[in-house]
Amino acid sequence: MSLLKVSALSLSGLTLWLAPPFIFSRKIPLHNFMQGIALVSGFACCFEGRRCALKVAKEADFEAMKERAIDADVADELSTSIYVAEQQRRKEAEAILVSPEEVEAKRKALEALYSNDLQPEVSATTSEKDASDLELWWKVEAAQVQDKTATWIIENILKMKGRKFAEGKAKLQALLDQFGNVQES
Repeated sequence: MSLLKVSALSLSGLTLWLAPPFIFSRKIPLHNFMQGIALVSGFACCFEGRRCALKVAKEADFEAMKERAIDADVADELSTSIYVAEQQRRKEAEAILVSPEEVEAKRKALEALYSNDLQPEVSATTSEKDASDLELWWKVEAAQVQDKTATWIIENILKMKGRKFAEGKAKLQALLDQFGNVQES
């Protein structure tokens, strides 16, 4: 039902209601009969127009309700996807922000694995002093890889500052002489 049909029915009903008194004469019996038929037809057109208008209104309400349902579904889908994405980001953040104790334990485990793999074999005849010197050499070598200065190595790794600085310089030179050639071969 279109708005055009409702308008045409309403206009024709109004015309049939208003026209007979001006067109027909009351003195002619056939005109009285035609006037009655015109009035009844006018009522019929008005009622049919009303019925059509209600159908159009119901269809418009139904279309509006359908649009609201589609909008609600889209909003629900969007909010669900946002919620899922937020939960996934939260899980990723929690995985990144694990407790420092776990991170430290994992770091130590990895450090132990890598240090065992990267350390040169120490013979069974190596004395305790040589083992401690070898450990110091690994620290010195790591510092040299990081481009640390000799002064920094003496003060922070060998722990010889102030009056002991000259002794630390001699110890660094001894470590370089003892283990420096091992790395070059």
